[in-house]
Amino acid sequence: MLRFPPLRLLTVFETVQRAGGTKAAAGELNVSMSAISQSLRQLEEHVGTALIDRSTRPAGLTAAGEILLKAVIENRERLSEALNDIQTLADPASASVTVACTVGFATYWLMPRLEAFYLDHPEIPVNVHTTQQEVPRLGQGTDIAMRYGDGRWDDGMVEQMFRELVEPVCAPSLAERIRADGGSLGSAFLIHVDTSDRRWISWQEYLARTGQKAAGSAKGLRFSNYVQATQAALSGHGVMLGWRSITGDHVQNGLLVPAGLPPLQPNNAYHAVLSHRSRNRETAAIVVDWLRAAAQPQL
Repeated sequence: MLRFPPLRLLTVFETVQRAGGTKAAAGELNVSMSAISQSLRQLEEHVGTALIDRSTRPAGLTAAGEILLKAVIENRERLSEALNDIQTLADPASASVTVACTVGFATYWLMPRLEAFYLDHPEIPVNVHTTQQEVPRLGQGTDIAMRYGDGRWDDGMVEQMFRELVEPVCAPSLAERIRADGGSLGSAFLIHVDTSDRRWISWQEYLARTGQKAAGSAKGLRFSNYVQATQAALSGHGVMLGWRSITGDHVQNGLLVPAGLPPLQPNNAYHAVLSHRSRNRETAAIVVDWLRAAAQPQL
């Protein structure tokens, strides 16, 4: 049986993938980039195979790396949930509310709005737990799930937040270059996000549903999550399918602009699910009501 690797190596590995690269991870962990690279190589030596595919730019994960990352994320989420359950048992009167959502939704929609929430409700601490893919069924210790889908879930009271909208977006500098080329995406990389969730629209599906011809690089740029993809788009590396929940604020602030292709509205929407098992239902309901009001401009 393979000896379990040191926890610090797994932490570095997960942070690099979540933060979108060694530089961001080094800043988050307050260590040098060389220390990050050394930790990744030590982890690879420990498991006996390559985890990082260094032949691509940006570097991606090998098949072994994908397997390990999934296990690390799943176990971190279980540990976080267990610790929250313990905290709730120790202090059942606690006013804190725990919200579960995807990394992309937390980074680009929820976190920017929490500052305003605290101005209105400084007495309610909000804990945020993120997942790479869809939020699983609500367990004890999680009060609210922010989910994208048809709203047919039975583990809580479902409130629609806003309808999604998908529109190709890119950095303003790249948009100017595309316009100079007559509006063709032929010279631009298409930014892809690899996900097993079929509700998230791919470039192939978008082009088919909007009646567009395939354009841009067939290979394009590929990422494992929307945080990395958004950073690539912000840096002017290509055109991504912008989801309102992820790139909406960037478009509103002018950091990203429409690439000149028609928008597409999926059948699904974003919802808040207030857990039936919440021990803080009244306080959690205040959070849901506030978030729904904050989402009104996006309805």
